Amino acid sequence: MFSSETESLTKSERTRANLRETALHSFRELGYDATTIRLIAQETGVSVGTTHYHFPSKHHLVQELYLDVQQAHLDVALPLLDSTNDLVERLGIVYRTGLDGLAPYHPFAPEFLSAAVSPRSPINPLSTESAPALAIVVDLFRAAVDGAKHSLPVDIARRLPDALVLGHLLLALFWVYDRSPGQERSFQLLDRGLRILRGALPLARIPLLRTPLREALDLIAEVRA
Repeated sequence: MFSSETESLTKSERTRANLRETALHSFRELGYDATTIRLIAQETGVSVGTTHYHFPSKHHLVQELYLDVQQAHLDVALPLLDSTNDLVERLGIVYRTGLDGLAPYHPFAPEFLSAAVSPRSPINPLSTESAPALAIVVDLFRAAVDGAKHSLPVDIARRLPDALVLGHLLLALFWVYDRSPGQERSFQLLDRGLRILRGALPLARIPLLRTPLREALDLIAEVRA
């Protein structure tokens, strides 16, 4: 039975939505390597040509996966941020919910990493194609910083989200290789990093350190770009 929202879509839009949902389910259950355009077409009951019309390559479907994962991350994290105005606690919420959202994909994470590791790969998290999904994460970290009670200089607070996103990507990379139960080592690494951050952030108010810190954050932004 179609919902009123689904019924309002054109036939082409419904086909695209079905292909997208089939692909997302396949990525979760079968992984990157086993998910193919042909398989998605068969599962959806359409031709390979129709599938290519809506999604020219598997890379386009991976971008839909990135958007789905990050939108779910946003939906979970934002309400939790209302529970505290402590900056480090708010950042911890964003990082932890991010790792939690990746959990279903851990068995297949090396496959995705192998396909994404090349700088030329369109599914590299820092690629132009991945920018819309990454922008959701940037906005989430910005919300965590802007809604916190802190005494950081304005210029440092404004630059901080870009550095936090890079930390998010590096933590996710560690998580890919983490074979501990429930990837507990990744969460332990995060907890240690947050403790260090809590001790380091007040240093941003020291005039002597403010300029080099600002330059370091600008450098991180250039690396991400």
